[in-house]
Amino acid sequence: MESPQYMMRDIPQEERPRERMMEYGAGALSHAELLAILLRTGTRQESAVHMAQRILTEAGGIRSLMDLSMEELTAMKGIGMAKAVQLKASIELGHRIAKSRLTQSTSIRTPRDAADILTEQLRYLQKEHFVCLFLNSKNHIIAQETLSMGSLNASIVHPREVFRAAIKCSSASIVCAHNHPSGDPTPSPEDIQITKRLIEAGAIVGIDVLDHIIIGDGTYVSLKEKGLV
Repeated sequence: MESPQYMMRDIPQEERPRERMMEYGAGALSHAELLAILLRTGTRQESAVHMAQRILTEAGGIRSLMDLSMEELTAMKGIGMAKAVQLKASIELGHRIAKSRLTQSTSIRTPRDAADILTEQLRYLQKEHFVCLFLNSKNHIIAQETLSMGSLNASIVHPREVFRAAIKCSSASIVCAHNHPSGDPTPSPEDIQITKRLIEAGAIVGIDVLDHIIIGDGTYVSLKEKGLV
């Protein structure tokens, strides 16, 4: 027997996401409640909250939802083009807010500085992204670039792409980073190997590789701090 479905009007006032957000703040809401606010309305058969819960389940969680295309979103029951556009726009806005911290006045002094900038950008991605922060002689960030997007388990980057980009923006040094979609930032042997190759290439062209940061789900590992490079 199927469980009964409820419309928003049937849900107690204190349990409605918009009212809960106004009273307690956005941080108090679940993923489904936040998504329900973006969806605004449900269908005749289910409330916006139930729809949001179903969508998260079908997508495989909030992390996977971020990677869905417009076509994949609109294929879900209850999501038309308007809702899909709104969701994609919200996700993109989140990405841009995370990136907005990147200014020339931002300096990298410790691995934590780099991790703070990149964690929210990389932690939810379902493929490995290899990113470089390019620094001037005062360790201020002058540019950021994604140089490689790999499979779920491997990201391939060649030193020539890294240093071509570094030379293009007159970088004095670089910090490399990539995410582990598994959420575990433990470096692999391949991570250590590519880092050593980059350091060797950097020594030849006169651009220091300061560190390689691996981003997990809210955690990170600095290969420099670990003494692995």
